[in-house]
Amino acid sequence: MKVKRGKFTIRYTASAIAIMMLVVILSACSGSAGNETNKGASQPSPANSNNSGSAGEASYPLQTTDTLTYWAEYNSSKSSIGEVPFFQEWQKRTGVPLRFISPPSGQATDSLNIMLASGDLPDLIEYDWFNFPGGPEKAIADGYILRLNDYIDQFAPNLKKYLAEHPEVDKMIKTDNGSYYTFPFLRGDPMLQVYQGPIIRQDWLTELGLDVPETIAEWHDMLKAFKEKKGAGAPLSYMFSPEFLNNGAFIGAFGASRTWFQQDGVVKYGPMEPGYKEFLSTFRQWRTEGLLDKNIANVDGKALDANITNNLTGASVLNSGNGIGKWTPLLQEKNPNAKLVGAPYPVLNKGEVAMLGQKDPIYTTGTNVAITSKAKNVELAVRMLDWGYSEEGHMYFNFGQEGVSYTLDSSNQPIYTDLLLKNSEGLSPSQAMTLYIRANYGGPFVQDKRYITQYLALPEQKEALEQWTKTNVSDHKLPQITPTPEEASELAQIMNDVNTLVDEMTLKIILGNEPVDAYDSYMAKLKSLGIDRVIEIQQAALDRYNSR
Repeated sequence: MKVKRGKFTIRYTASAIAIMMLVVILSACSGSAGNETNKGASQPSPANSNNSGSAGEASYPLQTTDTLTYWAEYNSSKSSIGEVPFFQEWQKRTGVPLRFISPPSGQATDSLNIMLASGDLPDLIEYDWFNFPGGPEKAIADGYILRLNDYIDQFAPNLKKYLAEHPEVDKMIKTDNGSYYTFPFLRGDPMLQVYQGPIIRQDWLTELGLDVPETIAEWHDMLKAFKEKKGAGAPLSYMFSPEFLNNGAFIGAFGASRTWFQQDGVVKYGPMEPGYKEFLSTFRQWRTEGLLDKNIANVDGKALDANITNNLTGASVLNSGNGIGKWTPLLQEKNPNAKLVGAPYPVLNKGEVAMLGQKDPIYTTGTNVAITSKAKNVELAVRMLDWGYSEEGHMYFNFGQEGVSYTLDSSNQPIYTDLLLKNSEGLSPSQAMTLYIRANYGGPFVQDKRYITQYLALPEQKEALEQWTKTNVSDHKLPQITPTPEEASELAQIMNDVNTLVDEMTLKIILGNEPVDAYDSYMAKLKSLGIDRVIEIQQAALDRYNSR
């Protein structure tokens, strides 16, 4: 309830007091239970909706004459988002017309920055607001996006209910100040959080009488056998990028990481741990012996595909879908006996559990939707986005339209149709899914594990997930901490130079361009760049997160 206060003259004390009391009472009604307000941006009134405007449940499809503008990066076989069947049906189900704006592929960040600078903002922006420069609180303070607390409280009963039932998720999706800033993409089961790890040619292991390796020493012996007995020119090859290094494959065996981790609540920067030097020494030796791809610094997806399919590589690190699922049929075209298997993340000693491994948090930040400060009808936007967390919305985002992209079996379980899994137009399952569902992409909803059990068609893919989940990464991975805008700015400046230096050190030592002992001088350079200050910032942010 909003109250307009005009100027008036106090003639009678009793009347004045009565009016003042009324204003106070009405003002107290205007906020949520927490009486929180948006910081840095005015709160557009939600009252211009053609719906009732009352808090609580809504009836879908909503009745409105307003059209919302929706900005998102989206790649599909269609020329525009508006032509994608998923988005067409989404508008029908919610009753909200959308006009889509999509940046060129790979130019989302640049396009967003130009748009923000112009001040000409759409109603909704799907983006990684968690990693916005300065953090989400700065995006709110700068007037780009709204603080959503009051709106969720009043007009998003489905999301509100989910968060009340999952307090650990509620903790993740807000800042230290308690600000909700997006409608989040959430992984609804641990099975959905792990999708990447070491992959090995099982048929080669069988032929050579080898078991799936568990330790670094066993990996060395296996790679040597691949080189000497299978003629592999690059026995181990994978994309040597921060994304893959950060997930701890091989590095974690030495008690280190390429990025941040925690040990009993204490923040650690992986490259500064003694084990990182051991990792560099090991990989340098493997490359010298011809066990590691000599072109490791330049391996991309195309090169990796060629290495695997041409039998140059017998071990890699990649996803269950884009690795095992993609490579198996390609290999079997030439060799029907070819088989890939997921291996556990390696350790130093038999019986140990890997410290790290790939595991996404429940709250995956890349495809979440914020409402901008220029939104014309905030209530309408909130109610449309909240639909994704309803029972109907959950089924639609994960499985699409019944009778089109899925059917229900005798147990009332959703089963994807051939439209998605065996597309008659030659689309791969992932390509077809992109047109009819969002379970394989993200958005404002909770992902369902029944998606992944069907998407991973090969038993080897499911078995790989079981292997890759056997890590202690949950004990060591930093949660989604939020430095203050001031801290975030300082952190970004320092880490830009730090990351450049660490990447340089890592490659130079592994490639043999500098001795292993050069590691010590690099550590001194990290100190001079201010890495200790960044550790302080990260530790303070972790402490605040743990206190939420």
